[in-house]
Amino acid sequence: MNKLNFLFITLFGIGKLKKIPGSYASLATTIFLFVLFHILNISPNVVLIGVIIIFFISLYAINIFIKDLDNKDPKEIVIDEFIGQSIPICLYEIAHNGIKETSEVLTFYFIMFILFRIFDITKPYPVNYYDKNFKNSFGVMMDDVCAGLYVVAVLVLYMVISS
Repeated sequence: MNKLNFLFITLFGIGKLKKIPGSYASLATTIFLFVLFHILNISPNVVLIGVIIIFFISLYAINIFIKDLDNKDPKEIVIDEFIGQSIPICLYEIAHNGIKETSEVLTFYFIMFILFRIFDITKPYPVNYYDKNFKNSFGVMMDDVCAGLYVVAVLVLYMVISS
């Protein structure tokens, strides 16, 4: 059971990569979601429900993993990057349901990936609040959720200004 939990929170070992595991996890998530939405044609609403379920499972799984650790946010936990990166992509797909040019989709996915990494690394408020004040699975997850919501806010602002 511990091995299964470890595979889950490290996204099947991506978290064990020596350099920038969070960025690799975000990239893998972006590619995975592109395949789900644009090759397998899975409904964005179904995927979003799956992401919400994974969020709640992650809270429990991370608590189990960090229970006896001094560092309550170890780098090998990257399921939070999966959740944070999934939020803007799922909401983009829901808001832009229908046929889109592949080049447009790839451009927005690239922008969402870069913005998420910037917000996740720089941790502007309230991202840093959760990171500093909650030394548990909630803090591990919520800083990435906030970073994902920042990406959504930037994209909404861009769409309002550009229309």
